[in-house]
Amino acid sequence: MRTQFRRRQSWGLWVIPVLSIGCFVYFGFHSWHGDFGLNATDELVRREMELTARLASLEERRQHLETRVQLLSEGLVEADMLDERARLMLNVAREDEIVYFD
Repeated sequence: MRTQFRRRQSWGLWVIPVLSIGCFVYFGFHSWHGDFGLNATDELVRREMELTARLASLEERRQHLETRVQLLSEGLVEADMLDERARLMLNVAREDEIVYFD
């Protein structure tokens, strides 16, 4: 009985290390330069500050609108506010008033 031994291919020894290095390089590059990588941190911080400022202005506006609604809904309707809303909705002005349009 004769046994044949195969000689190992020399390129077969390099397949797994080359693929591993390729994966490390790919993921390393994208962890540095990707959308959420280390270089994108400055852009994310700038966007966070921009959105924080926008949130503060929207909260201020919401608070202003809440106080206006509260003044109109509690039965404590102020005469000036009622007059202002009625004139705005009816598009009416008195003869002695000057109207400025935005």
